[in-house]
Amino acid sequence: MPSFEQLGALLDPATTVLLTVECQQGVVGPDSALPELAEEARSSGALARVARLVDAAHACGVQVIHAVAERRPDGRGANHNARLFRAAERLPVRQLTGTTAVLIAPPVEVAEEDIVVRRLHGLSPITGTDVDPLLRNLGCRTLVVTGVSANIAVPNAVFDAVNRGYAVVVPADAIAGVPAEYTPAMIRNTLALVATITTADDVLACFERHRR
Repeated sequence: MPSFEQLGALLDPATTVLLTVECQQGVVGPDSALPELAEEARSSGALARVARLVDAAHACGVQVIHAVAERRPDGRGANHNARLFRAAERLPVRQLTGTTAVLIAPPVEVAEEDIVVRRLHGLSPITGTDVDPLLRNLGCRTLVVTGVSANIAVPNAVFDAVNRGYAVVVPADAIAGVPAEYTPAMIRNTLALVATITTADDVLACFERHRR
């Protein structure tokens, strides 16, 4: 874990962006297509911590970007080249454009100044989306990655951000995956090698200090 001073230096509000990954109703909401993941995100407190981080970011001037995965009703442009994509087509809840499934799930609040980036293909919230050019135009140097899942989308976001030259901070208790024991193993053995691992409380403390 970094010292408070090291973390504070990384989390300058002028150059920091908070990214929420797939914190949408069809993924982490009560009517999720992935009920096991939704239950883990909620029961672990990860989703509540994401909401607290978003609120604190709003209060101290840190830009928030919400990355949402969705698909057209006709499936045009969607991937079909992996078992995950084919299974998603058979789920009772589909992440269709314009439906409640692709709205950000409570308790996460979307402010007027937030940016919502939607993707119709792939596994990454960054590759092939508007996130990277938006980050560059915003002057981002540090990306805080939160949300789901620790299995796929979160590590994709971390790797893609690192490959593009951003410093990445991951509040370990503000991401979730399944099974529950997989998330700390992923963090310890993979994400810790490329990102700064910390806690939501430590990020909140840094945001609060900058707010003062």
